[in-house]
Amino acid sequence: MSTDFLGNDVSTDDPAALAAIDDFVGGLISYQTRIANILSAAHPGAPALVQVYVGVLHLLAETTGAEATALPNLHTAQAASASANARELRWIEVLRDWIAGDIDATIAALEAILADHPTDLGALKLLQYHLFNRGEFAAMLRPALAVQERAGDLPYLGGMLAFAYEQLHLLDEAQAAAQTGLAIVPDDPWAQHALAHVWLTRGSIDTGLSALEAWAPGWVGLNSFMVTHLWWHLALFYLSKGRNAAALGLYDDHVWAHDRSYSQDQVGAVSLLARLEAAGIDVGSRWSDLADHLAARSADTLLPFLSVQYLYGLARAGRSEADALLEAIAQRAEQDAPGGVWRLAALPLSQGLLHHARGAFAAAVPLLSEAVPRLAHLGGSHAQRDLFDVLRVDALVRSGDWAAAQQALEVRRASDPDGVPINTALAQVYDALDLPVQAAVARARLA
Repeated sequence: MSTDFLGNDVSTDDPAALAAIDDFVGGLISYQTRIANILSAAHPGAPALVQVYVGVLHLLAETTGAEATALPNLHTAQAASASANARELRWIEVLRDWIAGDIDATIAALEAILADHPTDLGALKLLQYHLFNRGEFAAMLRPALAVQERAGDLPYLGGMLAFAYEQLHLLDEAQAAAQTGLAIVPDDPWAQHALAHVWLTRGSIDTGLSALEAWAPGWVGLNSFMVTHLWWHLALFYLSKGRNAAALGLYDDHVWAHDRSYSQDQVGAVSLLARLEAAGIDVGSRWSDLADHLAARSADTLLPFLSVQYLYGLARAGRSEADALLEAIAQRAEQDAPGGVWRLAALPLSQGLLHHARGAFAAAVPLLSEAVPRLAHLGGSHAQRDLFDVLRVDALVRSGDWAAAQQALEVRRASDPDGVPINTALAQVYDALDLPVQAAVARARLA
């Protein structure tokens, strides 16, 4: 019996298998590309845990059909289960339930692992992943706190705690946890990411911009999601400052420059392009290029947070696949339970996004206004879901609903007082409302 680098028992003494297991767990919690090294260890006769981790890696691709790709790994792991320990048998359950689409059971199996093995940070990371996709933020925090209480401040735990705190709007606690995490692992990207959220939410634009620029040279060896997402956050700070060329440059050089087939890279690109346009920036032919990679998503309803952004990107490019995806979302909504996220949030949001993308701004307003307050369980973070409110307010301005636009923009200005896009829009709105003094004040904030 050996152990992984966190001290969890592993039923193998094969050095290659142990190294691959450490790379998987370490890569999972640090967002490093070494997570993929597990693939080379999945030869016949590999330990059950190796097979499970390979299956999990396939499922993390967030692509319809990944379950079929992971199924042989489940079968191989089950065949090797006689030599697995109790923790590893639980991991086989995790893979089995996830492939079956039973996320409740997947969550329960991960919780059971942590109950007996609080240093299994791979289990904590995946547990938070599933809970995050459901918008269950308090449930994200509870197991992280339990791990800290029983095992102390482990490497990369600070970022997990910080992000859960931040999603609960507990910003002081989030900042403290992230800073504790960075004291242990100075380049922990998830702790850096949590601080970016804190600064964005507080309107601490200069602080966030300076910190991310200072950290950026260290964003090497990260997987495509993490590296593109950190640059995405920096682009939001640039947009607030009116550094439009710099924000557009980040899109080209970093946000849409890695794995263009990956779900998270795709929606990050959709989100940033939409925000650039809402700030009045001409993005040229970039929608067309992006849509070439989104076209394969025309029936993808794996996760609602992803589907609605695929749809918007396809619609902005004028692609007919947007209509096909809207129909697929409508079918999911029809099958959804009353009060389900597909029915109450994803469908009206998709309809509103389609109208917005096609320039029917007045038609988009009521649908986006219906959906935006219901998005907590759609998936994604506060900062990511804020895109939909950005587009709602943009639709108000473009449709000439000046009174409603003024109300919405002043609410948004509370968290970004000197933001260039917000104050530019406010100046236009106050002009239209024949309030020249207020328009002049908004323009003065742009100086």
